[in-house]
Amino acid sequence: MSFINYLVNKQPFLKKRMRMAKLDGTPEKFVKKAFTSSLMFGGVSAFFVFILTSKESPHFFMPLLALVVVSLGFYKLSMAKVDVAIKKRAKEIDKEVLFAGRFLLIKLNSGKPLINAIEEASEGFGAATEYFQDIMRDIHLGTPLEVALERGTEYCPSEYLKKILFQITSALKIGVDVTNFLDAILDEIAEEELVEIMRYGKKLSSLTMFYMLGAVIVPSLGMTLFVVIASLISVKLDMTSFVLIDVGLFFLQFFFITLFRSARPNMDI
Repeated sequence: MSFINYLVNKQPFLKKRMRMAKLDGTPEKFVKKAFTSSLMFGGVSAFFVFILTSKESPHFFMPLLALVVVSLGFYKLSMAKVDVAIKKRAKEIDKEVLFAGRFLLIKLNSGKPLINAIEEASEGFGAATEYFQDIMRDIHLGTPLEVALERGTEYCPSEYLKKILFQITSALKIGVDVTNFLDAILDEIAEEELVEIMRYGKKLSSLTMFYMLGAVIVPSLGMTLFVVIASLISVKLDMTSFVLIDVGLFFLQFFFITLFRSARPNMDI
């Protein structure tokens, strides 16, 4: 446990990042689980390496190297789970943040208090409404509204939602109308998303050109030329060759589909 505590102390922001990622448990339990699983995978890898290398001349250098490399690599991957969860949650919130902010603005313009507007926003569905539920949970536990908003800003994985909460908190501290600040930041977010859509349009045209060239024209013409040349030089083509070519084309199509999805703006249009 002292070594686990040492690993936890090497990452002082792990507890905060786990809360941002909404991962249950304490940092000690998370690090212990990652460390134990990494040792298990490292031990299994070392065992197989020992079995493969012991036939020629039994020695422990390669198994020990496999144990260290695999254990460190798997430990890094396990710890990266927090960052992956944070990015995933941030993307889910960013898709709905503009609609959630406009919902708050409509409720405030209709004359409802801020705390009631946040409570109604927390009654919907999606990652953004779940985040408002966390803020309302702190308020119901006795936390003042400003403190709950500041805490929500600190542990928020979405930069857009952070801006909204920061502007609302600043307006409450200054004592001015929240709607003016909220309206301004929503217009700024909408402009940023519009710029992102325009960038996507420019990127999409170039990606489409590469797709037509690399996944349509080249495979079709290349396959035709390959069959013609193979028939001229008397190369036998069996079913296995065509199956391998089809598998390669499948992975090529899958690559372009993944590329198009990753380039798409992270928002609901």
